[in-house]
Amino acid sequence: MRAIGIILAGGNNKRMRELSNKRAISAMPVAGSFRAIDFSLSNMSNSHIQKVAVLTQYNSRSLNQHLSSSKWWDFGRKQGGLYVYTPTITAEHSDWFRGTADALYQNLEFLKASHEPYVIVAAGDGIYKLDYNKVLEYHIEKKADITVVVKTMEPNTDVSRFGCVKLNDDGRIVDFEEKPISTDANTISCGIYVVRRRQLIELLEKAHEEDRTDFVNDILVRYKNVKRIYGYKIETYWSNIASVESYYKTNMDFLKRDVRDYFFRTLPGVYTKLEDNPPAKYNPDCNVRHSILASGCIVNGTVENSVLFRKVYVGNNCVIKNSIILNDVYIGDNTVIENCIVESRDTIRANTTYIGKPDDIKIVVEKNVRYQM
Repeated sequence: MRAIGIILAGGNNKRMRELSNKRAISAMPVAGSFRAIDFSLSNMSNSHIQKVAVLTQYNSRSLNQHLSSSKWWDFGRKQGGLYVYTPTITAEHSDWFRGTADALYQNLEFLKASHEPYVIVAAGDGIYKLDYNKVLEYHIEKKADITVVVKTMEPNTDVSRFGCVKLNDDGRIVDFEEKPISTDANTISCGIYVVRRRQLIELLEKAHEEDRTDFVNDILVRYKNVKRIYGYKIETYWSNIASVESYYKTNMDFLKRDVRDYFFRTLPGVYTKLEDNPPAKYNPDCNVRHSILASGCIVNGTVENSVLFRKVYVGNNCVIKNSIILNDVYIGDNTVIENCIVESRDTIRANTTYIGKPDDIKIVVEKNVRYQM
């Protein structure tokens, strides 16, 4: 493909509450065996983009471990490959990434050293499948300076945490509001952009000269009436997991057969780093209904309408309903968990009850006594 890829995976926000205390949002587990960044990486690989950079910053340890080998996404190539960049102190820079534009600017050498004419910039917290070749073709056809992938949301959807856009009949963006308090627009930016490489370098250098650090506010919004910025609409499944509510809903969506079939039974596929765990084990008298259980799970109790990630142990007489149990959790006997997200590596003691509400998901964080010295 005539493009390089950049995945922005260094951000954090308070909407994830305790869930982002130990990991970057892009490293959040999704759908039993995957992480959020797997979807963007798989899209890059499936679009035949051979050179991809991932920019990490906040709580990047687990994300860096996940990206330690590029072979899982087929980036282990002689030409190209997967590059992971973190903030680095140099003679010119001594700061963290201060924003998305600043993160790109601090890695400007990656852009300058590349030869491909276009750049695909994507967020690492989006759950979707997309052929970036089609977006690039649209970008070239419209003779656009920047193309933004957009999606029209359902009526009454809260769009206040997204960039909201308005398009004219030709698809050009005529208005762009970043995280508006109130708006009549229901078309949002998906955080995926196509731009010519040399133009991106010029825009980033200009923003740096003026001490501007945010890609959306200081480039997209600022240049919306100067540059030819177009919107490419997608109609397929797309979700952003950067809040507890959306993270919970996205995982629950994977309990729907049509969503699972779309991602995992329809080519091209979604790839992740594999682990050598045994298949899930269902012991006698367990009761599992309408749930996803990843490898390494052992179930003795009842699990309904829930997602259990790798190596979860469910004790005798337990009841797990409408919940997400992250990796490596031990749940003691006679425990009740409903409408909750249980943090990874937790030990839930026997005879414990945690019950949240459908509109107020409870996050459970307990000390893991198995690993205490």
